[in-house]
Amino acid sequence: MRGRFAPSPTGSLHLGNARTALLAWASARSQGGALVLRVEDLDGPRTVPAAVAGNLDELRWLGLDWDEGPDVGGPHGPYLQSERGERYLAALERLAAAGRLAEDWLSRRDLREAASAPHAPAGPVYGTAERRLSAAVADARRREGRSPAQRARFDARDGEVEAFDRRHGTRRFDLARDVGDVVVRRSDGLWAYALAVVVDDAAMGITEVVRGDDLLAATGAQVALARALGLDPPTYAHAPLLHDADGMRMAKRRGGATLAELRAGGADPGRVVGALAATLGWIAAPRPLTPAEALLACDTSAWPSRPTRWTPELDAWVRRR
Repeated sequence: MRGRFAPSPTGSLHLGNARTALLAWASARSQGGALVLRVEDLDGPRTVPAAVAGNLDELRWLGLDWDEGPDVGGPHGPYLQSERGERYLAALERLAAAGRLAEDWLSRRDLREAASAPHAPAGPVYGTAERRLSAAVADARRREGRSPAQRARFDARDGEVEAFDRRHGTRRFDLARDVGDVVVRRSDGLWAYALAVVVDDAAMGITEVVRGDDLLAATGAQVALARALGLDPPTYAHAPLLHDADGMRMAKRRGGATLAELRAGGADPGRVVGALAATLGWIAAPRPLTPAEALLACDTSAWPSRPTRWTPELDAWVRRR
């Protein structure tokens, strides 16, 4: 068993990120497996350089460890996605050789307008109508000096793909209805997350991906890309999200409690772990725990059935000295 945690270094890790990291760590350790730490710094303009090493330091403060990563090395490096471009280019060339690569000349505005048109298909699926619109505007966009994105094409002829999820069971995705054409390289030349994550999970031998329920819908596209590239996709375990006190999904752009802020304020990392364990249903009430203690003393096989909140009371307990 090989699991992974793969933060995007766009700032300090919030508590939702920390809980997912704890879940991935506990899943790997409870199965006697290895944990890989991969930094997903594909989006150069959004990457915060200090967060590349800072996120790893935050996880270590929490008491987590890993077997491979940018700081400890390993046989499947490099562990920074920004250093793995040659692998993504090779995958792009394989898609092109298979006749699956297509140019996408549409802007985000074009896609929004197409989606809002009368009789538009439900959902953000890029399919036949979008391909036709892209072809219609291609010459004009070239004259304007623009560059296209690259998409892997999937349609009704490709049928369905399946993904196994520990919580949700076997999930089936109709490629024409649920997936459509998948961006693999952006118009600004940056590699798309969908391609990079598929290539890297396969290259690093990842057998299980633990992540939040907000990424469940992306699974179909990733499995489809893996199959198109002749790769075996991992199994999945999508966990209900940790919400803030207002019932909103925790996100870096919304602010809120982060590991860096809690650490700077003198919080005990054992209280953070204990509070996260309580939100997962591992223990009935929060108490200070190290991850190792949680693995021994808690029911780490328990998963919440729905999102849980980081309440003001829980936050106050964590910050108590």
